[in-house]
Amino acid sequence: MASNNDLSVILPRVLIVSRRSVRKNKFVDFVGEYHLDPINSYGAVPVIVPRVNGVHMLLDSFEPIHGVLLCEGEDIDPSLYEAETSGLSPEELEEIRRLHASDTTIDKEKDSIELRIAKLCLERNIPYLGICRGSQVLNVACGGTLYQDIGKELSRKLPENQRVERMEYDNYDGHRHLVKVVENTPLQSWFKDSLQEGKMEILVNSYHHQGVKILAQRFVPMAFSTDGLIEGFYDPDAYNPEEGKFIMGLQFLPERMRQPDADEFDYPGCPSAYQAVIAYQKRLNSSTSVAKALKLNQEMENKRKIIVRSFSLAKNLYTAGGWMHPTKQSELQAGAEFLKSNTALSVQQENRLKQIGATVRNGSRYIEKLKLNEEREKLARNVIGKMSVEQLSDLMSFYHMMGQICSEVLERKLHGIVNENNC
Repeated sequence: MASNNDLSVILPRVLIVSRRSVRKNKFVDFVGEYHLDPINSYGAVPVIVPRVNGVHMLLDSFEPIHGVLLCEGEDIDPSLYEAETSGLSPEELEEIRRLHASDTTIDKEKDSIELRIAKLCLERNIPYLGICRGSQVLNVACGGTLYQDIGKELSRKLPENQRVERMEYDNYDGHRHLVKVVENTPLQSWFKDSLQEGKMEILVNSYHHQGVKILAQRFVPMAFSTDGLIEGFYDPDAYNPEEGKFIMGLQFLPERMRQPDADEFDYPGCPSAYQAVIAYQKRLNSSTSVAKALKLNQEMENKRKIIVRSFSLAKNLYTAGGWMHPTKQSELQAGAEFLKSNTALSVQQENRLKQIGATVRNGSRYIEKLKLNEEREKLARNVIGKMSVEQLSDLMSFYHMMGQICSEVLERKLHGIVNENNC
């Protein structure tokens, strides 16, 4: 593994949205370490997107995005996928809120953030892994729908022997139920060493009372529970980790499928989903590592420092303006000579040099311009100093009027340009 000081390896950044909770009468944001650890262990950097108001408008600030993991949270606002409440009575809805109090509080801000991130991944083919709620977000983002409560809408319509118990609050991490894995899917590949011959079954955990009702058209199921609920799905047209393609949703939480009081996974394939999200970016990094900087000898290093100092002075002059001590003016010459000798600059390089203050290639011409401005200022002060109070007052009124006229004319011209562009 590369050392911390080796910047030649660019680690992939995986976005994870936090969940809101209340601690000591104040809101706090958190992400479970059981989500963060697998990302970190495979050499990626988990970047937490805070669930705070307005963040859904600032997602560009989190670029570059190499992968996304959306996981736990409250129920998604049903108005985002169904106009009505699936025929559930007010009494049934109240019972659901009572049984699943920690999940049924709608968090519209988190919905907005995660749906926008999911759509961004779909548009730009950014690797996306949705776990539990994250899989539901992915389905809703593509036009699918959810059961608002599996027990009320699905289980009660089935015979007793086909029903699946999904929530066991007294055995939260230990509870498991059976799912059947679909052949020729990534899930089969990950768990192939754990599937018994002639059977495509594994036991998974469960922390949800909602799930996929109608799967969006672009997705293909990877697993079903015995009551027919989809437990995993993916987009086959957007799945090839070696090419950076990975769009998937899992209703269960493989990172929490561990032996009691141990870190050992139930199955060797449990962490595979996390590895796949970052597989392509890690391979990309290995082939496009930034070359290490050339080590300069002492003479060249001293020259480099002089040139950097020259640009720094130019920047200060450009941003602050004003006067420069004569002893410092000679230091501008090193930067000017460097620019003269490097005429084959790209447009981007020239723009960057302009931004840092290297606005002219001829340092001496820039110094002459500063001197001319100083002489004009002295002359103006001498003339104005000889004027009377009345003359100064009239002069100020005149320039104030001229300033107003210029402002009005400029506004009209700019308004005309905007109108022309809109035509």
